[in-house]
Amino acid sequence: MTSEPVIIIGGGQSGLAAARAALTAGLRPVVLEAGSEPVGSWPDYYDSLTLFSPARYSALPGMPFDGDPDRYPRRDEVTAYLRRYAQTVDVDIRTRSRVTAVRPRRDGGYLVHTDAGDELGAVGVVAASGSFGNPYLPTLPGQDDYAGDLRHVAHYRQPEAYAGKRVVVVGAGNSAVQVAYEIAAHARVTLATREPVRFLPQRLGGRDLHHWLRVTGADRLPRRVLTRLVRHATVLDTGVYRDALASGLLSRRDMFTAFTPDGVSWADGTPEPVDAVIFATGYRPDVAYLKPLGALDHGAPRQVGGISTTHPGLVYLGLEFQRSFASNTLRGVGRDAAHVMTALAAHVSRRPRQRRQRKADVASHLGSGAQR
Repeated sequence: MTSEPVIIIGGGQSGLAAARAALTAGLRPVVLEAGSEPVGSWPDYYDSLTLFSPARYSALPGMPFDGDPDRYPRRDEVTAYLRRYAQTVDVDIRTRSRVTAVRPRRDGGYLVHTDAGDELGAVGVVAASGSFGNPYLPTLPGQDDYAGDLRHVAHYRQPEAYAGKRVVVVGAGNSAVQVAYEIAAHARVTLATREPVRFLPQRLGGRDLHHWLRVTGADRLPRRVLTRLVRHATVLDTGVYRDALASGLLSRRDMFTAFTPDGVSWADGTPEPVDAVIFATGYRPDVAYLKPLGALDHGAPRQVGGISTTHPGLVYLGLEFQRSFASNTLRGVGRDAAHVMTALAAHVSRRPRQRRQRKADVASHLGSGAQR
């Protein structure tokens, strides 16, 4: 095991999977988690959030979910699971340690700075901080003048807060439809999307879709294949969401073009008063601490398969479609962790030889200079 640590930034599902894989690869991991416990962003998701994959397909390496393997775990179950998982991984986990910057060292290592003023040396860095801290909120004309409740789904918690109101939910993915559906029991809700909502059956042939993704290998398809096959957002559905749209419980309209002071202006120019607008428009990698390295391209990591293309010894985990459809999920991050940690361990093992070679080159240069 190396004497100098590998710093893992983030103690959620990606960071914990990275820590376990680091031990297997013979590295010494130190996990830095910004929150009060190593469970990532799970406690901050909306109350009713439910996994779309059954428990049997949703575990990290080495520890299955307890209980019925065919149930769909909810937010608090996942949080409790991660809490237990952290206890099984015998590594140094430091909570309330938010990383503010990563800088290069002359020897090829890194200095990791935290908001507490700490400076930690590292032989390698794993950016496993996810994306929940960086929600993507589009900007539309008139947005600053809108007087209603405007938020990203990252800041949504319960449907009861919208009782009796007129609500628009923006987005055509799983979160958008799930949130719109539960609010519709308390308020009048419209889904605003750029294209019709596309549904994918939750169960096929009596089995959950994830069974078929596993046995066919579709869950492991590389990004270059996925981007050709998956061109639009799809919603996993048992039929309840499709029925809600068909029955009028939920309505859908083409995306509005602007805000008005009291609502929105729809694509056909019709204005409508709206009490609240919730954007379920996704997230971007939360890796601003890598800016001092020059490792980002307009905020996005410059990487292939989780391996930095700019800095040896820097790897990523939990990026959407990093290596497969499941890369940023509980069921898929373990495979990616093993991949990037194998690469990181190979880099670390080469460093002593590289340093010795540099010293030899310097000695040779000095010797030739003396002869002249």
